[in-house]
Amino acid sequence: MSFGVLVLLLALCIFSEIALAQDGGITRHYKFNIQMAKVTRLCHTKSMVTVNGKFPGPRIVAREGDRLLIEVVNNVPNNISIHWHGIRQLRSGWADGPAYITQCPIQTGQSYVYNYTVVGQRGTLFWHAHISWLRSTVYGPLIILPKKGVPYPFAKPYKEVPMIFGEWYNGDPEAIINQAMQTGGRMSPMPIPSMDFPDTFKLKVKPGKTYLLRLINAALNEDLFFSIANHSLTVVEADAIYVKPFQSDTVLLTLDRPQIFSWRLSPNPQAPIS
Repeated sequence: MSFGVLVLLLALCIFSEIALAQDGGITRHYKFNIQMAKVTRLCHTKSMVTVNGKFPGPRIVAREGDRLLIEVVNNVPNNISIHWHGIRQLRSGWADGPAYITQCPIQTGQSYVYNYTVVGQRGTLFWHAHISWLRSTVYGPLIILPKKGVPYPFAKPYKEVPMIFGEWYNGDPEAIINQAMQTGGRMSPMPIPSMDFPDTFKLKVKPGKTYLLRLINAALNEDLFFSIANHSLTVVEADAIYVKPFQSDTVLLTLDRPQIFSWRLSPNPQAPIS
């Protein structure tokens, strides 16, 4: 088979996927106001760059085949761009987000609309700033549900819980990385579960129920291990692709790669949950 035929077949596959995605999907609108906000974690309050004044930022929810229009308005002195980590940008590479690679960054007082369609993916991803070290505070979950009427390929969970893990710097991450570059040192964050709760996250569960934990590692430099004492986890999805379920007691959440995992947790009625 000639190279030209292979290229043609690949193009036909891509266009077929896009056509299927656009069939039945809807357009969802989001607006990101990049703004300074005071945030308190670990008994320390500081002003930092956020989306809509939230840390972590707002959750994006869509279904496979939906089109997303996300307007980003920059109200801070820093240039900004947003990357949709793990999204397959088919015919929409300009919406991928890496500054100076697929787009010029959004300057102060300017705005940009990211326009892309979710094709052939369903599961857990995340979005984050993709310029300098603003990713330390500008990030949030991106949840892709199956098409309407299409069930999960596993038993429906009792509850779905997004859990996004990040890092906390008492100082300005930009100043810290500049110092590290000059001295050859490394950044020393304090990893915390970045949930909308004071410092820690607590989940009340019912024995015998199955919970879908959408785990995301949004840290800058740290791989994280995740486990629940006296319980096992069943992996059902990674990188917005379903996988053959398998069990594990401990999971490695890697950084800066679209290896974001979803899990089913069936609490052991005989084991305490703390």
